[in-house]
Amino acid sequence: MLADKRILLIIGGGIAAFKSLDLIRRLRERGAFVTPVLTKSGAEFVTPLSVSALAGEKIYSDLFDLTSEAEMGHIELSRSADLIVVAPGTADLMAKMAGGLANDLASTLLLATDKRVLVAPSMNVRMWEHPATQRNLATLKSDGVLFVGPNEGDMACGEYGYGRLAEPLEIVDAIDAALSGGPLKGKHILVTSGPTHEPIDPVRYIANRSSGAQGTAIAKALAALGADVTFVTGPADVPPPNGVRVIKVQTAAEMLTAVMEAPASDAAVFAAAVADWRVENAGPSKIKKDGNGLPTLEFAENPDILATVSKLKKGRPGLVIGFAAETDDVIANATAKRLRKGCDWIVANDVSPATGIMGGTENDVTLIIADGSEDWPRMGKDAVAQRLAQKLVEAIK
Repeated sequence: MLADKRILLIIGGGIAAFKSLDLIRRLRERGAFVTPVLTKSGAEFVTPLSVSALAGEKIYSDLFDLTSEAEMGHIELSRSADLIVVAPGTADLMAKMAGGLANDLASTLLLATDKRVLVAPSMNVRMWEHPATQRNLATLKSDGVLFVGPNEGDMACGEYGYGRLAEPLEIVDAIDAALSGGPLKGKHILVTSGPTHEPIDPVRYIANRSSGAQGTAIAKALAALGADVTFVTGPADVPPPNGVRVIKVQTAAEMLTAVMEAPASDAAVFAAAVADWRVENAGPSKIKKDGNGLPTLEFAENPDILATVSKLKKGRPGLVIGFAAETDDVIANATAKRLRKGCDWIVANDVSPATGIMGGTENDVTLIIADGSEDWPRMGKDAVAQRLAQKLVEAIK
């Protein structure tokens, strides 16, 4: 899959930069062309001569190369590649990317490109765990930047934890996946996930036990098949997947707005566990126990996102899939829900406490369509997602 693909490899500064030499060799073995960009700090760990010799290409490092810049070389470099890979991706490079800075060749290329970017982070475990780095990571993921790693293990600094650069073959696999078309290439799919939080006052809210794991797994499976995924998520326990467009919301009303403002989609999967009600008289400040009795909460119905999209007269996705989390009469209730909401498919599951499904790692579902149903064996949520994604491929190809 990598034959004749053009990879622009940005090598950041860090002890793990030595692995970039093996990465270049592995990519060349598979027929890829590698154009190396060596940052000033990267050159402290690997020499320009060794990088250039392995790549068989001129190395680039200076933004103000007059010959290249007379021809807008940094723009051409950023646009001529099939994929830009940053390995190692230091905390500094990630911060520049998240902040939109462009004060050297590497950051300028990353800001000027119209191609996908894959980052392989590498840094000290404390730097990786720092709130600033995690904020930058979330920003970059929401921008559609892909990530591979970091891995967990011993570090050159003597500490242990996450921050090790992914191994070269892992990065090659991630590059291959990023460049492979897949059966859903060119298709846009909307996925909702997680719970919603409906405020009672500024410190309390109504929610449910949804972890967001199933919706996240579905978005990941669809993206792996080449789909362009818009992922609208409530405050889930699990992080959003790489390589998707992430929109974070809190309430059902915010989720509906995000769904309606999302690009037109070929299919929509509504896996979010949206709260049915909200507190209409939510307090502007914390409700106190003042000895005057219990507060009165007035409830109002939340918007029905699945029904709203299913019944659109204009702009309705070609395939609308809902979820039915039930505790009693699962199939009967889910079948009725499909008809009532107007969606094409319903994924029904039993979330009664004894099953351990809600918030767990497995799911036990029945897929209900217009002319019947399919009972799937209990399996991990990733496996459920992959099976549903394959069914979706067959339906919208």
